[in-house]
Amino acid sequence: MKRPGLKKASKRVSCSKRYKIQKKVREHNKKLRKDAKKKGVGKKVKKDIGVPNKAPFKEDILREAEQRRSKLEEEKEKKKLAKQQERAQKRKKENSTSRDADPKAKKARKELPSQEVLVKQMVKQCDPRNSKKHLCSELNKVIDASDIIVEILDARDPLGCRCPQLEEAVLKGEGNKKLLFLLNKIDLVPKENVEKWLQCLQLEFPAVAFKASTQQKDKTVQEKKARFATLNGVVDQTKGVACYGSSSLLQLLGDYANATGREGSLKVGLVGFPNVGKSSLINSLKGMRACNAGVQRGITRCFQDVHISKNVKMIDSPGIVAAQSNPKAAMALRSLQVEDKQETVLEAVRTLLKQCNKQQVMLQYNVPDFRNSLEFLSFFAKKCGFLQKGGVPNTELAASTFLNDWTGAKLSYHCKAPEKPSLAPYLSEDIVREMQKGWDLDKLQKGNEETLRSVKFPNQASSIVLLSKGPTAGVLSDVVEDKPAPEPTEEDMEGSCENKEAGGVKEVSEEVTAETDEPQIKTPVTNKQAKISGGGDMTLS
Repeated sequence: MKRPGLKKASKRVSCSKRYKIQKKVREHNKKLRKDAKKKGVGKKVKKDIGVPNKAPFKEDILREAEQRRSKLEEEKEKKKLAKQQERAQKRKKENSTSRDADPKAKKARKELPSQEVLVKQMVKQCDPRNSKKHLCSELNKVIDASDIIVEILDARDPLGCRCPQLEEAVLKGEGNKKLLFLLNKIDLVPKENVEKWLQCLQLEFPAVAFKASTQQKDKTVQEKKARFATLNGVVDQTKGVACYGSSSLLQLLGDYANATGREGSLKVGLVGFPNVGKSSLINSLKGMRACNAGVQRGITRCFQDVHISKNVKMIDSPGIVAAQSNPKAAMALRSLQVEDKQETVLEAVRTLLKQCNKQQVMLQYNVPDFRNSLEFLSFFAKKCGFLQKGGVPNTELAASTFLNDWTGAKLSYHCKAPEKPSLAPYLSEDIVREMQKGWDLDKLQKGNEETLRSVKFPNQASSIVLLSKGPTAGVLSDVVEDKPAPEPTEEDMEGSCENKEAGGVKEVSEEVTAETDEPQIKTPVTNKQAKISGGGDMTLS
């Protein structure tokens, strides 16, 4: 009987009923044994003693027995081959009568996607939220509605995550908006590198060190786990669950709201390129999965308001649309051209490997020496078990996994900070002084130091050195179709990752400067676009 309040009925029975069942089972098994004994099933098979040694003509008898055995085996093999031939003939007849007689047509039909996949692709392409114009308009809405703009930078490449057009639009916008830097994913960068980048960024705008949580779950899941939580007060401090820098950021924003005397809540807009951690930052501060976040790029398609505290409200925004005139290395690092289907994953991996030292990549992925990107992907696919039929390595799956490691919060790589940083062309000392007013920089410095003491950083030797291409140009107004970067030649395709010496980074840097010195094709820009998305390239060297 099912009692109220229980999901399943109880399996407990009375002792008398249980003993009665056991007795009937014993009687049934006894009856089965008697029947088997009558039929002779349970009797042991007598062992063949073979031919005695004293028997006359023993060798002849054994030889005849062996011949009989071989004849039986030959007959079995002949029957088996005959059945196989019959089946093969039936298949040939079916193939000749069916429409799929041509193997090429059959292979082409297999390669064609299913109807459901085609419908999903058409719906995704027709969705207006996936257009670049929609993403630009949503980003401009976030900038207009926010009092403070927080530009989130990936600590592995802070300079490459900066958008000069966005910063200039915020500085020239109405309402005296404040600009703030947030250095996310600091647990993937050596500590010395994080400290240098914080010093470099704080010369322009206040910078906050942060490490977001990547394992936030829904509120209902957390409530269920809280019921069965232990009473010893142990806190889960694993790498994916722990969040650092949240108290420092909230205290900084709260002090600014109290200093300015705002009656309503302070609106903070989060901006940045895809996969820098905008949605993960909100989930970490909220303590639950308030926004969708993941390794896939471009999950956020429209702005979303989330109340963090009584006087702070954060606005999540879609990623900044990158201009096509950017270098291919900057686009490949964020898989932007791969998402737009302007570049294959194999080409993106080839471009990324050119910017790294080959020895460091070999140590990081534990693969042997490779001559080019295709050989590296073959080794990587075999190591991960990405094999197709016949043991052929699946290089496309390996390339997608490689790109997810670089764009997600997994792989440790870093870019060196400039030794003598300088202000961008659109910045001046007066603007920097105005932007730093109203912030308690002493508390911010102490909060960053406490965050750096709490986070566990990787070693300098276990992190890959990447050559940064500088700030990434973005598009904030109506999208202008820029001409893409020139395609690589055959020599570039064959000579990828041929840095055999330990100082291969210097050789790559010479190629990088040679690529950036080429003249760039400028597209006509209207007055409105020049006002919003103006600003040239910014360098910190």
